Amino acid sequence: MKPNNVRLFIKTFCPWCVKAEKWLDQHGVSYETLDVLEDDAAMTEMVKLSNQDYAPVIDVDGKILADFGPDELEEWWKEQGFDKK
Repeated sequence: MKPNNVRLFIKTFCPWCVKAEKWLDQHGVSYETLDVLEDDAAMTEMVKLSNQDYAPVIDVDGKILADFGPDELEEWWKEQGFDKK
């Protein structure tokens, strides 16, 4: 299934966030980026969704994965049944 709404909560200069963006880009996934260091409301929402303040956090159609690397993202993406393109 192709996801409808993908939001990636990041922190500036976070290497894991850069890797998450790279993974999404390489797989042709459209997403919105929210920098939680620049946007207090995004930080509040990220903490509410994930119960922690580590980045990255991804919200795909209401399903949340927090504090992950590319391998965890790949596995989680498959488990959720999302198409990459």
